[in-house]
Amino acid sequence: MVTRGIAMCALMVALVSNSWARGQNFKVEEALSAPFASDLVANQKTGGFAWVENERGRRNLWIATRDSSGKYASSRLTSYKDDDGQEMYQVAWTPDGQHLIYVRGGDSEFPGRPDPNPALIPEGVSQSIWLIETTGGEPRKLGDGYNPVVSPAGDAIAYLSHGQIWTANLGTESGNAKPLLHTRGDLSELVWAPDAHALAFVSERTDHSFIGVYSPREKTLIYLDPSTENDSEPIWSPDSRQIAFLRVPGSPQPPPSDHRMASPWSIRMADAASGEGHSVWKAAEGRGSAFHEIPGDDQLLWAAGNYLIFPWEGDGWSHLYSVPASGGNATLLTPGQFEVEDISLTADGKGVLFSSNQEDIDRRHIWSVAASGGSPKALTRGSGIEVAPIPAGEAIATLRSDERTPLRPALLEANGKLQDLAPELIPVSYPGTKFVKPEQVLFPAADGLQLHGQLFLPSGARDGKRRPALVFFHGGSRREMLLGFHTMQYYSNAYAMNQYLASLGYIVLSVNYRSGIGYGLDFREALHYGRGGASEYNDVLGAGNYLRGRPDVDSAKIGAWGGSYGGFLTALALARASNIFAAGVDMHGVHEWQRSANWRPSHDPEADAQTVKTAWESSPMASIATWRSPVLLIQGDDDRNVPFSQTVSLARALRKQGVPFEELVFPDEIHGFLLHRHWIEAYQAEAEFFQRHLMGSQASK
Repeated sequence: MVTRGIAMCALMVALVSNSWARGQNFKVEEALSAPFASDLVANQKTGGFAWVENERGRRNLWIATRDSSGKYASSRLTSYKDDDGQEMYQVAWTPDGQHLIYVRGGDSEFPGRPDPNPALIPEGVSQSIWLIETTGGEPRKLGDGYNPVVSPAGDAIAYLSHGQIWTANLGTESGNAKPLLHTRGDLSELVWAPDAHALAFVSERTDHSFIGVYSPREKTLIYLDPSTENDSEPIWSPDSRQIAFLRVPGSPQPPPSDHRMASPWSIRMADAASGEGHSVWKAAEGRGSAFHEIPGDDQLLWAAGNYLIFPWEGDGWSHLYSVPASGGNATLLTPGQFEVEDISLTADGKGVLFSSNQEDIDRRHIWSVAASGGSPKALTRGSGIEVAPIPAGEAIATLRSDERTPLRPALLEANGKLQDLAPELIPVSYPGTKFVKPEQVLFPAADGLQLHGQLFLPSGARDGKRRPALVFFHGGSRREMLLGFHTMQYYSNAYAMNQYLASLGYIVLSVNYRSGIGYGLDFREALHYGRGGASEYNDVLGAGNYLRGRPDVDSAKIGAWGGSYGGFLTALALARASNIFAAGVDMHGVHEWQRSANWRPSHDPEADAQTVKTAWESSPMASIATWRSPVLLIQGDDDRNVPFSQTVSLARALRKQGVPFEELVFPDEIHGFLLHRHWIEAYQAEAEFFQRHLMGSQASK
C-alpha cells in the first residue's frame, strides 16, 4: 500500500503533471478552469435573470438585466474571492425585482446536517441566508437556515432552521428572524399562497407525511386530508383556496428483482381552509404505478385554464400529462420514446417549457407544449445541450453546454439561436478548442442488452497504433452521461477529466450502464441491479470486451475509473475481472451493499436473510479473492452519501489480500468535493496513477 498525504501527493503529481505538460495540449487544471453556472431564476416584473457561477471554487451571484431597448447586460453581484468550500444556492427574487436572496454555506444536498468545512477554516462555518440589492452593495444576513421562500407580498421570507419554520422581515436591518411555528416532523417544501395569507409545507413522519397549512395572521395550523400515505409537492390554486399535491402509498420494501411497480400513486386536491380532500387522478396498475420523480425542481404545476401538469411513466417513459383540476382523464402531452426534465410554465401559464432527449437521445434540448394538449414544439436543436428553461415576460433563458464549454446561461432568441449572457467569464487560457468531439457508440452488454456510450479518441488515434484505454462509469446510478459537458457539476468535471485523459493518449469510453436514466423505465429499473444482483456487471464486461475488440486498443492496458456508484462498478470490475481491467481509480465507491444506508428490514426474517445475502454477493468485497489489479482509492472522510467506512473496509481487505493500492484522503471533505483544488488534486493523482500502471512504456504498435 502507498498512503498519500495531501501535501506530498500534490507536490509529486504537480511535478509529474508539469513534465507531461511539455508534450501535451493542456493541463488538468486548465481543463477545469471554465466556470459552471447553476440556480438560474427569473423575475417576471423586470425580465431579469440571476444565477450562481462557480469560478474555480469561487462561488458568486450574477445578474442579467434588460435596458429600455430590450438588450441584456450581465454583472457580478457578490464578491466572494476564495475557494473556501462554501456553496451558494436556493436563489430567489423579491417580487419587485429589487433584491435577491440566496443561501451560502451548509450542505445543499443534506441541509439539516452539520455544515461541511473542507477548507478547515478554524473559526468554523455556517449555513446562512442573505439579501442583496440588485444594484449591488454589501449583502445583509437575514438568518441561519435554508430553503428561503419570499412572500408574494414582498415583505418577508419563510425558511427552515433548527428543524422548524422561521421568518424574517425584509424591511429592517437585522435581528428580526424568529420562529414562525413549532410542529413535529422533518419539514420541507415551503410554498406561500399567491395572496400571501398562508404557508403550505411538507411534514415527513418517517413512514408517512402530511401537507400542513399555517396561517400567520390567524395563527392556525391544519393538515390536509391526513392519511397513512406519503404526501408531497403541494401547489396552490391561483385563487389561494385549494392545494393540489401528490400522494404516494407507503409500501413494503420491493423485492430486489422488481422495482417497476407499486401501489398506484395519485394526485389529490384539498380545501386549504377545511383540509377536506378528494382524488383528482390516480395512476393505473402496472407500469407507472410507482411514482418516479423527474429531474428538476417541480413535479406538479398548476397551469392556466385549471390544468394540472405532472410526469407519469404510464407507457414506460417519463412523460408530461395534464388533467383538469376538477378531475378526469389525463392527456398525454409528450408522446414518444424519450424522457422529460426541468418543467416550468410559460409566462402566460398556458403552456409548459421543458427539456428532453426527444430526437436526440444522448443530449437535451428545450421544447414547449400547450397545457391543453397538442404537438410539442422544439425550441432548440443541434449539437449542444440545453436544460432548465425559464421565462421572464417574453424572454426565455436556459442553461446550455456543448462539447467544448460547460454549463452557462443563455437567452433563447426567436429564431432558436442562443446568446450567452456572460461570455466574458470563459478564461482566455481555457483549452476548450483543443477538446475532441465525443462519438456516440452503441455496443452490447455481456447479456446482449444494447448500451450507449461516448467515445473520446485522442488526436492521431487513427495512426494504426494500439493505445491504452479507460472505461468511465458515472455515479448515481440515476444519471446519463451526454455528448458534451454534463448539467451537474460533478459530472461536468468528469467530462473535462475524460477530455484530459484523451489528451494524454488514452482511448476513453464513458458508459451509460443499466439503471441509469434517459432510456425508459425498463432500462432504469433493470432487473437485479445494484444490491439486488449487480446485473450492471454485464455492462462492465460489455465495455471491456468492446474495447478489447477495437484494433486501436492495447487489450493488456485497459483501466477503469468512476465515482460513487461508478466507484462501485470500478471496484466490481477490478474484483471480478482483473484479467480485463489492469488498474482502476475508485472514488468514494460502495463496496458492501449490505452495509449501505437505504435498506430497512421487513417482518420476514427469511426474506431479510436472503436480501442481505444477495446484497453481499453483489458487492466488490465478496470477490476480493480474485482482485489482482492495483487501485487508487479517493474519498473525503465527511462523505454523507457513501460512508467513509466503505473505503476503510476495502483498504483492510486489499491489504490482507496483498493487492497493491494507494490512497488519497481529504479530511472534512464531502462526497461531491466542495473545494475546486481537491478536484484538481484528485484528477492529477488519477492521471499520474494511470500513467504509471498503463502508459509505462510507449503504446505498442
